[in-house]
Amino acid sequence: MKTLLLRLGLVLCAIGSTSTQAEQTLNINTSSDVNSPYAMQMIELANQHIGNKYHIKTVDDGVTKSRIMEDVANGTYDVFWASTNNDTEAKFDPIRIPLFKGLLGHRIFIIRQGDQARFDHIKTLEDLKQIKLGSGTTWADTGILKANGLTVVTANKYPNMFYMLDGSRFDAFPRGAHEPFVEIEKNQHLPLTIEKNLMLVYRMPFYLFVRKGNTELVNDLTRGLELALKDGSFDKLFINHPSVQDVIQKAGLQNRRIFYLDNPTLSQAPLDRPELWVDVKTLGKPAQISETAEKAEQ
Repeated sequence: MKTLLLRLGLVLCAIGSTSTQAEQTLNINTSSDVNSPYAMQMIELANQHIGNKYHIKTVDDGVTKSRIMEDVANGTYDVFWASTNNDTEAKFDPIRIPLFKGLLGHRIFIIRQGDQARFDHIKTLEDLKQIKLGSGTTWADTGILKANGLTVVTANKYPNMFYMLDGSRFDAFPRGAHEPFVEIEKNQHLPLTIEKNLMLVYRMPFYLFVRKGNTELVNDLTRGLELALKDGSFDKLFINHPSVQDVIQKAGLQNRRIFYLDNPTLSQAPLDRPELWVDVKTLGKPAQISETAEKAEQ
């Protein structure tokens, strides 16, 4: 009888242990910016590829990106997303798969309606330096723009940027090529539009980040995204996302005057894996898969 009870106890412990493992929770604050829905879809895709190991619990309380980063650092939340730089990678562990395949590094401008003629006269980087650009205080882009000699006006809160542009605090708001179309829609009450001819280009990975030392979560998200790359579901989600479709159909990237900028803040980016980076000349065509993705399921 004692043996039977002991065996029953061991079985119940095993079931309880399995249940606990299956019910690991990812707590995520989704209130940071326009890229949140896409980042969440990528997290859900990665989770699907590792057998839905995590229960994903989200909150949207309107706090700033810097506050969300603090909350990930102290363990209140588990994941955030951002363009990377050395400072962010010193404080958090990145999942080194660019969610937007570097598209964020193709920057086109939101400007005030009626200002297009002013931008038509910009032919050189020196011309561009006469324009005030808006950027977030904690954004990686701010350091890149300043390092290349451009004039930058910063703000802590992303929603305020559109009102600052309308109020002539700066002249142009550089956005990832996929971002401004939905942003213009959301701010229809402001007289803003998308500049037609110019584009900044620099390497800009947009990563998921977790608390330093959370190796299990880094490995899980990396493996899930690698498997999604291997079976094509990563590229399918990317290319079919409405914001990326806006780029293909509306942005005219191939016809823009390009200003190439250096990114001195870039750390260990996977530059040797072409399938992780967008080529605007072939945007919408399938990518070749590297050996790294092939090994993900081994």
